[in-house]
Amino acid sequence: MKKVGGRLALLLFATVLSIVLSIPSFPSIYRDLPDWAKAILSERGLTLGLDLQGGMYLVLEVEEDRAVQIVVDRSIKVLREALEAAELAVEEIERDGSTGFVVTLVPKTDKAKVQDIVEDRLPGFVLTDATDTRLVYALRETEVDRIKNSAINQALETIRNRIDQFGVTEPLIQRQGRNQIAVQLPGIKDPERAKQLIKKTALLEFKLLDETSEIRLELPAQIERRKEDELRKQFEGRLPEGTEILFEHVETEDGRAYSIPYLVKSDAALTGDVLQDARVTIGEFNEPIVALTFDSRGAKEFERLTAENIGKRMAIVLDGTVYSAPVIRDRISGGRAVIEGAFTTEEANDLAVVLRAGALPAPMRTLHELTVGPSLGRDSIEKGLNTMLIAGCLVLIFMIVYYRLSGVIADMALALNLICLLGALSGLNATLTLPGIAGIILTIGMGVDSNILIFERIREELRQGRPVRLAVDRGYEKALLTIVDSHVTTLITGMALFVFGTGPIKGFAVTLCLGIFINLFTALIGTKVVFDLMNRRKLERLSI
Repeated sequence: MKKVGGRLALLLFATVLSIVLSIPSFPSIYRDLPDWAKAILSERGLTLGLDLQGGMYLVLEVEEDRAVQIVVDRSIKVLREALEAAELAVEEIERDGSTGFVVTLVPKTDKAKVQDIVEDRLPGFVLTDATDTRLVYALRETEVDRIKNSAINQALETIRNRIDQFGVTEPLIQRQGRNQIAVQLPGIKDPERAKQLIKKTALLEFKLLDETSEIRLELPAQIERRKEDELRKQFEGRLPEGTEILFEHVETEDGRAYSIPYLVKSDAALTGDVLQDARVTIGEFNEPIVALTFDSRGAKEFERLTAENIGKRMAIVLDGTVYSAPVIRDRISGGRAVIEGAFTTEEANDLAVVLRAGALPAPMRTLHELTVGPSLGRDSIEKGLNTMLIAGCLVLIFMIVYYRLSGVIADMALALNLICLLGALSGLNATLTLPGIAGIILTIGMGVDSNILIFERIREELRQGRPVRLAVDRGYEKALLTIVDSHVTTLITGMALFVFGTGPIKGFAVTLCLGIFINLFTALIGTKVVFDLMNRRKLERLSI
């Protein structure tokens, strides 16, 4: 009976602990707790998944080849600067496909020196072809793979940083396959805004306007936005080398939207990779603006840029769109600048978020998108709970009708099973999904199966005329291996689902695996304690 006392204490402890752990899952109860209790308990318990509380699910694909092209373009810029510093003249450097570039030499250029500079400054490239006037370089295969893998990892981290600053509770962001990223945002109230925030490339560039060309005088003061492509085609082939047309989008107070075209130099004078911080402040005319702070290298570059171009206009460009094009009045030191535009406070906040989180290494396209509304989520909760209640009630009634008093004991173990499962999920801060509810229902069925195996063994022993206490003990002993075997095989399946599954499948696997361990505890210890307590009276007959 000392063993019975120890098991009974363990049972009570597990029950009380489960109830305590599950309290944070009920906000109305948690709010009324004293401060000392809140300090001990976790602030959050069981949370609802995307399919239960609504939200957005995205599968994004990173354009790996474009990431490689961007690296090659940056390498070409680095090489041009290095050759200029070494006073080595070349006719042209242009990209060759997506993974290489071609250097066209002038007759007097020292080819060997050019090769030495490429090997020194761009070690990831290998010479694939060479003539007296041309050098062809391509990225090594290992370097291409590294760039692609790095681009996906960087995109994953950038998206995570943006969403964290956006303030979404319990987001799920994970890599899927080779070049895909799955994003779950439960409870999101503005899916379209979140989607734009995630997908924005956030490539910030400072570009000088070309104010010497006659073409700029032919550009209209403003055009309708839908005619931007028409204007670009109109000037195609006529633009000076190294220039492009970009647009500033403007909206008036009466809701009219138009674009202002600018002729800008294609090469950026400064890029956003030297940014240290971006914050929303209030401008001179009480409008929201984004204040930029550069790192030490960026501060020096920005000061040099402004000092060399006083009186000229510089466009602040984000993802190919001009946000403002102020005139540089004086040298700007201190590493600070502002982006002005017709921002709402929300737009300025979103812009600051993407600039702080950093630019995506490559564009992304949406492969799959699913938005679940809050009403659909509530409907899912109601149906899931109704399913669980109906299944549970039918099981409870069956056990009582078929096994009588022993069925009542099994039902008590089933209730304890659900309490312990809720406590375990809350303690792990798990996310409950519809498949998770299905896992709970399956757990109910497995709990009943265990008790049925035990009870049928006990009935066999009673039919053979054995006393109640001996029949109960032998029943548990004979059913033990069968119960453990069935639970272990199911546990292996649950673990495989957790390792190889994604999203909701993991939710199902978690509830299933937890339910298996709790089933073994309630079936082999919980009900056995009750039977042992009953046998203290030396029962001559068992209601089973």
